[in-house]
Amino acid sequence: MLNPSLSSSRIGGESIQQTLLAKELVRSGYDVSMVVIDHGQPDGEVIEGIKVFKTYRPDAGLPGLRFFHPRATAVFKALHKADADIYYQSCAGVLTGYVARHCKKHDRKFVFRVASDADCMPGQQLLEFWRDKKIYEYGLKRADLILAQSQKQVSLLESNYGLKSVCMNMAVEIPTGSADSARNIDALWVSNIRPLKRPEIVFELANRLPQHSFVIIGGPTRDPRYFREIQKEAESIGNIRFMGPVPYKDMEQYFATAKTFINTSVIEGFPNTFLQSWIHGVPVVSFFDPDNLIADKNLGYSPPGVEEMAGMIDDLISDEEKRSAVSRHVAQFALEHYSPEAVVKEHVRVFTECFSS
Repeated sequence: MLNPSLSSSRIGGESIQQTLLAKELVRSGYDVSMVVIDHGQPDGEVIEGIKVFKTYRPDAGLPGLRFFHPRATAVFKALHKADADIYYQSCAGVLTGYVARHCKKHDRKFVFRVASDADCMPGQQLLEFWRDKKIYEYGLKRADLILAQSQKQVSLLESNYGLKSVCMNMAVEIPTGSADSARNIDALWVSNIRPLKRPEIVFELANRLPQHSFVIIGGPTRDPRYFREIQKEAESIGNIRFMGPVPYKDMEQYFATAKTFINTSVIEGFPNTFLQSWIHGVPVVSFFDPDNLIADKNLGYSPPGVEEMAGMIDDLISDEEKRSAVSRHVAQFALEHYSPEAVVKEHVRVFTECFSS
């Protein structure tokens, strides 16, 4: 997200969010640094006013021992170099514990932002090892401030951990291209290709709606075999175009030319793809509806099942007048509530309230 020369790497939602926040904080006059993976870049380089400290190369160290060195040691070293007043970390993982430990030791403030409903559910975090879940929970319980993506997450943290949190909007990058792009993608699906995202539902939708075109974008995660199976099946269906992984910098053209965006996940937090869709005037059709936002604010549809989803997609695609009205509404809604400027102002307000002595 920060370095265009590395933009072919897979970029997750948390990388997007933290980069947008960091850039806007710099524009607002704050000193900002980031701790990142070692991609071979010089340590302490400055990109768009953000000072970047590197940690470890993903393949460095011996299996079984690399958890401690160079990974943990490099993270703590970089956190110390950053020397920040407030440390901000998102997504459940061992980093949550590391940052909490650093802040406790050096009397600094730690802000954790929830990235998925699973982050709020004991034992359900999207982490492979029991060890990682426990280190994450150690950090979660020691955060000075927890930011949630939805009121549902606020409730889950309260009921499962007895922890208070503040609901905070996420940021979306404002489009740079023309708003008059031709809409030649009927239904767009974007996510990591893994079972809990249920990309196979797109196959059923495409078979139910042979008159409409579908585009699937996403790369593999830990299971390349599953990715290949999905790719093979998708490529056998005539009205599906399977793109595989697409760099973040190239994604604007797909959102800008889509008529609808579909989400089929089992569990989410607050998908960046919803924000990217809305800011480009694309209504969302999703089984998952955070705090009933889609339904309550007329931002698309939230169907109870696949049959209903197919009908709602068809309705939006076929009724151009309705879709155009929804398109204008969702774009304006996203601009008012999720622009980096508006989101950073709210972050600063909450930080000031929580941390001013």
